[in-house]
Amino acid sequence: MRIAMIGTGYVGLVSGVCFSDFGHEVVCVDRDPSKIDALTAGRVPIFEPGLEDLMRRNVEAGRLSFSGDLAAAVAGAEAVFIAVGTPTRRGDGHADLTYVMGAAAEIAAALTGHTVVVVKSTVPVGTNRQVAEAIRTARPDADFDIASNPEFLREGAAIDDFMRPDRVVVGVESDRAAEVMAEVYRPLFLREFPIVTTSLESAEMIKYAANAFLATKITFINEIAALCEATGADVKSVAKGMGLDNRIGRTFLHAGPGFGGSCFPKDTRALARIGQEHGTPMRITETVIEVNEAMKRRMIEKLRELLDGSFNGRTIAVLGVTFKPNTDDMREAPSLTIVPALVGGGARVRVTDPQGRREGEALLPGVTWAEDAYAAADGADAVVILTEWNEFRALDLKRITRSGPRVLADLRNIYDAETAAEAGFAAYAGVGR
Repeated sequence: MRIAMIGTGYVGLVSGVCFSDFGHEVVCVDRDPSKIDALTAGRVPIFEPGLEDLMRRNVEAGRLSFSGDLAAAVAGAEAVFIAVGTPTRRGDGHADLTYVMGAAAEIAAALTGHTVVVVKSTVPVGTNRQVAEAIRTARPDADFDIASNPEFLREGAAIDDFMRPDRVVVGVESDRAAEVMAEVYRPLFLREFPIVTTSLESAEMIKYAANAFLATKITFINEIAALCEATGADVKSVAKGMGLDNRIGRTFLHAGPGFGGSCFPKDTRALARIGQEHGTPMRITETVIEVNEAMKRRMIEKLRELLDGSFNGRTIAVLGVTFKPNTDDMREAPSLTIVPALVGGGARVRVTDPQGRREGEALLPGVTWAEDAYAAADGADAVVILTEWNEFRALDLKRITRSGPRVLADLRNIYDAETAAEAGFAAYAGVGR
């Protein structure tokens, strides 16, 4: 099957590469010539474990290519995926559909023969119908169907999520569209992964509802963590006791400095806006947004208290700045709130992250970058763990304390107070402990 993937951002690139590994002939399209040149040369613009090797293998097999020519890629394609960005629109929190509708207009002009136009971007409910109407208005003669196919890829585990998904959601309105989408995902059908086929609106809503629920779960355990600190309970024990209930589950019950990334902040804001527009306020989601931002600020005060009320003149080592491990993505990361507060408070901040420097140098002015945790901590007053990269999970804490630091702020609860004390730290703070 011939597939055109419009957009080579995180979702478009991962999806295009994985579809080609299914055996489809895929052309990934982007308007940025530098991105196409880099991809054609085998350079992946994002960090995602396993993606570069998988991309190279399918390019060599002749199933995957990259182009700036949308019309040529769409002509003759049986399925055309729209996987462009939908950033938060300034002023109202809604998803900005400029790129989606722009892609739809270009696709309309290039359609030849029956094509299923698939919206993979995360879009507000009703967007698929808007896309269909825009194409129909521009090309009344076009033979096409519309489909909604939201993505559920976790950064750092995207390939595994695509190849072994919890479910695939497909919103369609015709048998022809359903048949094409069944062929697109045929390898997953054969391996009996769940395929949820539903209406366009339901497919759009599933994406927002799922992300808002997960964001709520994170925010709930972070609020419980604050209460644990006030009452003497341990949030790790509480989360374990909760998570063993099959109705709740253990995932996303890890207390920390608040959620970030490209999805949860954007999608919760968009869902809240959708609710407002339809006269059905999403009160829980709106509260999640507020509490999450408050949690990031709460971490700043936790650090200030740990350092006797002031950052001024202190040297602080920050381990990890990406919003989660195994990605270079810093969008909405807690570090973007916490680190500037340290710098603004007069601290000398040293930062290290296995993949965060490429974006972090521009986003975190006023810090010094170190090669690893030991270099960052050398002579520092305090060490702050912000991202739970594997290389921070088994640090030689005694080596760190010998170089100076006597304060450990573990905002991911990798270590505990007893371990920190044995290593020579005079003060330790986790989250909810």
